Amino acid sequence: MDNGIGNWPTLHRVRHPHRVALIDATTGAEYTFEQLDLRTNALADALRSRGIGRGDRVALLTLNSTHMLEVVLAVAKLGAVAVPINWRLQAPEVQYILNDSGARLLFVSPQTAALARAAAEGTEVSGIVEIPSGEQRAAGEPSEYEALIAEGSDERVPVDVAADDLSMLMYTSGTTGFPKGAMLTHANHHWNGINNLTAGDGVGPRDVNIASAPLFHIGALGVITLPLLYIGGTTVVLETFTPDAWLDAVAKHRVSVAFAVPAMWAAIDASPAVETADLSSLRFGISGGAPCPVVLIESLTRHGVRLCEGFGLTETAPNVCVLEVDEAVAYAGSVGKPVLHVEMKVADGEGDEVPPGVIGELLVRGPNVFVGYWNKPEATAEALQDGWFHTGDLATCDEAGYYRIVDRKKDMIVTGGENVYASEVEQTMYRHPAVAEVAVIGLPDEKWGESVTAVVAAKPGSEVSEAELIAWTRERIAHFKSPRAVHFVDVLPRTATGKVLKRELRLRWSGDESAVRR
Repeated sequence: MDNGIGNWPTLHRVRHPHRVALIDATTGAEYTFEQLDLRTNALADALRSRGIGRGDRVALLTLNSTHMLEVVLAVAKLGAVAVPINWRLQAPEVQYILNDSGARLLFVSPQTAALARAAAEGTEVSGIVEIPSGEQRAAGEPSEYEALIAEGSDERVPVDVAADDLSMLMYTSGTTGFPKGAMLTHANHHWNGINNLTAGDGVGPRDVNIASAPLFHIGALGVITLPLLYIGGTTVVLETFTPDAWLDAVAKHRVSVAFAVPAMWAAIDASPAVETADLSSLRFGISGGAPCPVVLIESLTRHGVRLCEGFGLTETAPNVCVLEVDEAVAYAGSVGKPVLHVEMKVADGEGDEVPPGVIGELLVRGPNVFVGYWNKPEATAEALQDGWFHTGDLATCDEAGYYRIVDRKKDMIVTGGENVYASEVEQTMYRHPAVAEVAVIGLPDEKWGESVTAVVAAKPGSEVSEAELIAWTRERIAHFKSPRAVHFVDVLPRTATGKVLKRELRLRWSGDESAVRR
């Protein structure tokens, strides 16, 4: 029996072959579950003829496309392992992942081909296959990718995939140094799909999703896209995100559910087009990947976007908990309650649960939790202890069971013996009318140990001084929590998932490599 994610199109082909599974937002091309199954069968057979088999790693350095999802499914049909890679990395960083994973084949887009070829030198990659760009697909140009599919038989590949087989290596975003490959099994994705079905308003087979965040990110893949393939829904794939393209696609394809990171939601909220956009089909949106400012949730609500905040991690495939849509404003700042098949607790340094309201480390367990880090047994042993995944996030849980993420454990600032949580300071400063983006960091200080420092990007046309922001913050939170210095930038450095690269900020303003400890 095939228990892999590659078998999902096969199962839906039997039940409803003509239901649309994927839509190419660039060309309007639609792929039914029958077409998706036949195409991924043929692609799997062609890959097998190139020597790809069970356990082999196949990397993807591509922009979003329906074809990228086909590759993920075809690789799964073979019992091989997909390795999505962030195309915003530099060649040495991509090369590190290719070497670490031992990838044998690499799929690329025209936009990433030069990067891929530079990175693949000196690695085990024996072949590079180019997926056509949206422009090329729209023009109907012949492609290496379609030629590869034409080589294979569309009969099912005779490989039975076990639920506990590896399906993906998802490399962490690397905000703390070299990325680690989180090993996700087919069962992890299966249970993540069930958790998604039963969380909050849930998603169903009649929903239409838009995949607009980069699909190398677990949030873009796992929050809605893969769960919707699992249950037989439809996904519209946007090659690259712009707020206006997103708004157009939502209206055109009657999108009902959507995931995006806060930076994307902020861009949608700030677009003049949102005022007249037809968002009547959108049941709800999910924000994840980084904390979503409360003011943004409130503003999107006024624009008719019912936004809820979820919390998850690469290592949990990713859904862990969700704040239901009708609670998004009343419980703003909370990430809600655990999804159905996830257990969570807030623990002290010994792993014992702390009382309600007390800050501790968030621990997670469930069938969606990864099995470890690729080639990193020490990191695996540190992360997985006594059946619990130690997330590295500081959190609280109130008496009603609502969780609140306080900060990353490594982002806590200790100044003058007091603990300061950067997220609290950031949420306060976000409410200043001139602040577009803010990141709070701790810098070495001879007197205080660490000095609370804010890095701010002001809104266009706004003027605000360091002294004004410090005074404004001190009126709202304790002086020891308020920044002692404010630095201004045009934009904060972020990963592709929207997480601020605080280590870059620490290095820039401390000039000391030892300050980049996180």
